[in-house]
Amino acid sequence: MTNVLFIMSDEHSKRVAGFHGNDVIKTPNLDALAASGTVFDAAYTNCPICVPARASFATGRHVHEIGNWDNAFPYDGTPPSWGHRLQEAGHRCDSIGKLHYRSVEDSAGFDDEILALHVLNGQGDIQGMVRRPPPPRTSTAQLAADAGPGESSYTGYDRKIRDAACDWLREAARAPDEKDWTLFVSFVCPHFPLVAPQEFFDLYPLDTLPMPRLRGPGDFPDHPVLKKLREVQSYEDHFRDEAHVRTAIAAYYGMVSFLDDNIGRILKTLKETGLAEDTLVVYTSDHGDNLGTRTFWGKSNMYEESAGIPLILSGPGVAAGRRIATPVSLVDAHPTILETVGVAPHPDDSDLPGRSLHAIMEGADEDRTVLSEYHAVASITGIFMVRFGRYKYIHYAGHRPQLFDLAADPYETRDLALEGGHEAAITEGERRLRAICDPEAVNARAFADQEARIAELGGVETVLNAGSFPYTPAPGETPRISA
Repeated sequence: MTNVLFIMSDEHSKRVAGFHGNDVIKTPNLDALAASGTVFDAAYTNCPICVPARASFATGRHVHEIGNWDNAFPYDGTPPSWGHRLQEAGHRCDSIGKLHYRSVEDSAGFDDEILALHVLNGQGDIQGMVRRPPPPRTSTAQLAADAGPGESSYTGYDRKIRDAACDWLREAARAPDEKDWTLFVSFVCPHFPLVAPQEFFDLYPLDTLPMPRLRGPGDFPDHPVLKKLREVQSYEDHFRDEAHVRTAIAAYYGMVSFLDDNIGRILKTLKETGLAEDTLVVYTSDHGDNLGTRTFWGKSNMYEESAGIPLILSGPGVAAGRRIATPVSLVDAHPTILETVGVAPHPDDSDLPGRSLHAIMEGADEDRTVLSEYHAVASITGIFMVRFGRYKYIHYAGHRPQLFDLAADPYETRDLALEGGHEAAITEGERRLRAICDPEAVNARAFADQEARIAELGGVETVLNAGSFPYTPAPGETPRISA
């Protein structure tokens, strides 16, 4: 049995990590963690937006199973989380930082929620439920306006999370529990606002930074669902010029290095307290960030920048310097944590879709399929992605699919669904998707649930008048509502 220190960031693209081959970003602590452990090269979020991704992570179930469709359907403690299972077995389980669930009043499976951040007013982003048609998001202008060096509510919040985590570990070392513990530490960076502390922003002179890929004429995908996403989430339209874009990139890179520094301080404390030898460390993010690729910013699509996530395991029994190509996702965290601390699977969890990452590291399920789905802001239909082998198949309910060969085309520049000769892979992708769920039925259920919630709140006009906000405010921060 082993303790678990599970560290999650928010919106960290695996494209911006040294251990994933980026030679510009400075992530020495994460790179060292990766070198000491195992990296999963094909890791994915189960939904490329915060609230549904975190609900899947908590429960070990796909979004369509639990109905946490978007950022207005936060996790409320049901169905049971991996934290509940640990509590039932008598293990201490605490959280520090962002959870993005409904409320501290709900029992989410933690003995103590320290510095918790939950959705705004227990409701979240209610405007994002309006999808027929989706309204313009005026709050998108704030991403470009904020970009640059400085301090934000998020950088201050992350420092508090870091310090609280270090204090927690010192106390755990001074007064050890009889059973192994799990600590979930959840940072908000590098989620926008794109504001990096000056010392980290200065690591990235603008002329040294690569511009985002696929921004030229003809690079944007000719797909109606993606065009509407880009139209509604119009972040790119608010950048003045290339220098402004580079400033935003520098800020994001600086925030990633700031995150890395905070994680490094926690890992140093883990070692200094003598806990490292008996603790599995996991690092991942809830989803990625397009960061200007194809002129998308934020998340909300199934490209690797958005749906792909970093994932590292390091600690007892984990091979050093190893890389795993088998597809995995956030739902795999549930069985992994329970196996690590020695808690047997609960009978009610026999149908969980995830698999322990320990088994994956030993070669299990190399031909497995992982699912990500999106039913949230700016989407005119349900979007479903399955990753299997070298292929990524994306199903848009009521619209044509996409297919990418990630082994030959890691930056997804060729949509093979537009070319002949790939019918077998497309058919296989759809077969694997339908083996998990009926996408049309799920799509209809998501719309029905959202429309019912909108009606409960007073109708479409009331929800639209509530406005939108660029990010969930940190504890104590006034939300930045745009009409």
